[in-house]
Amino acid sequence: MSDQLAPALLEALAQFARLKVLVAFDYDGTLAPIVAHPEDAALRESTRTRFRTLCQLYPCIVVSGRERRDVLSRLDGAEVVEVIGNHGLEPWHQAEHFAGLVREWLPVLREELIPFKGLTVENKTLSISVHYRHCPDPPTARQAIVAVAGRLGPLRIVGGKYVVNLLPADAPHKGVALRAARERFHCEAAIYVGDDETDEDVFAFDHPAPLLAIRVGPRESSRATFFLHDQETIDVLIETLLCLRPSTDPDAPG
Repeated sequence: MSDQLAPALLEALAQFARLKVLVAFDYDGTLAPIVAHPEDAALRESTRTRFRTLCQLYPCIVVSGRERRDVLSRLDGAEVVEVIGNHGLEPWHQAEHFAGLVREWLPVLREELIPFKGLTVENKTLSISVHYRHCPDPPTARQAIVAVAGRLGPLRIVGGKYVVNLLPADAPHKGVALRAARERFHCEAAIYVGDDETDEDVFAFDHPAPLLAIRVGPRESSRATFFLHDQETIDVLIETLLCLRPSTDPDAPG
């Protein structure tokens, strides 16, 4: 299976697997396929089996834009050491300040975006995701979302696959969260795999320790070092990491 990965990526994985490395994944579009309705997102059986084993051999975390409790309900028993939700805000930055801003934004968004059929405003307590995949005219819907958001005051607008994420301007992002997790779990390096715009916060962040940055799907503007061909290739990546650290090795780090 590993012949689906670039030789340079295979070499890098082998080097990182010898370290005490934290292995981190985004959820939607990375561990789980993108689906028409976000509430239906789930791991494929092939990924679920491999990921459970991976968590036994490496310290693993999931870093997602979803609420932390949502992600936890979707991991099917995989023993991750942590789940980081809301683009890096949970569990270490659950500030009432952020929640208060979201409460102010919600009624404005819901009132002004009512005309757009198929649009959904998702309240994630510390951030908001506005989904427009099912709108009859997605580009026009996205323009309206961004326009309304621009009138809400200082905030961060982060795009995605048929979603616009609205985050407090001073909220920590995924790159900050990954650094904190690596330090918390005493790892000397990290592998991060993601597919979306918020994952670029990890790829572009100035990490103080070695980072192997892998993007799902090629993108010319991405700061990731390596790319997977598509989401299904995540099984190949996980299987490669399993082969590089066999469970029979009692001296394996991590």
